[in-house]
Amino acid sequence: MDRSAYASMSAQEQDHWWFVARRTIIDSLVRAHVPLPSKARILEAGCGTGGNLSLLAQYGALDAMEYDADARGHASARALCRVEAGALPDAIGFGDARYDLIALLDVLEHIDADTASLKALGARLAPNGRLLLTVPAAPWLWSDHDELHHHKRRYTHAGLLDVIRAAGLKVGVSGYFNSLLFPLAVAQRMAHQLLGRDAPLDARPSPLVNAALQRVFAAERHLLGRVSFPIGLSLYAILSA
Repeated sequence: MDRSAYASMSAQEQDHWWFVARRTIIDSLVRAHVPLPSKARILEAGCGTGGNLSLLAQYGALDAMEYDADARGHASARALCRVEAGALPDAIGFGDARYDLIALLDVLEHIDADTASLKALGARLAPNGRLLLTVPAAPWLWSDHDELHHHKRRYTHAGLLDVIRAAGLKVGVSGYFNSLLFPLAVAQRMAHQLLGRDAPLDARPSPLVNAALQRVFAAERHLLGRVSFPIGLSLYAILSA
């Protein structure tokens, strides 16, 4: 990503509504669908500036890898786990360690070799291990936000399932999320396109708006697995080898 994107992420991911609510969603998915042993080993592949490390460390012994040196520095400074240089698909690191949970959270869209990356991570799962994956959805929503974050693509649900199956992995549960706010996001992007500019979606709103958006987004944790959303800003999948 651009240096400015990393700086913005590091500054905002502790209290910005999107990051906070997404962690709530991730926690709900893990607790509902990932059978973790008592001494679980966890890997975050592509940890960015480390905003998810405190959550993931609650589940077991955590390792993290990150390609970008600046982001890796931010993540290491949190002193929550070992953070090593790495890259997908060929340099995951940590020797031949196998993991009970691998988190790949809004990373796959940055990588040219998405199928090969999922296959490589699948090979690092322990018996009965799970890979938790999130990606941005709806290719027709492509915007300057995607360009700033150096995305290669956004996914449809069917397209993501094709990549997963081509990697030889099995899908446990999958679907869209960040769906309740989807109409608002579409309206915002259309308005800014008409004005000839694209507002950054990660700009910090007022405290009241931030709290309201967080509550709405986080409320989806009660619906995932019970309601199949037809569309959303993001997709999730929990995979096994």
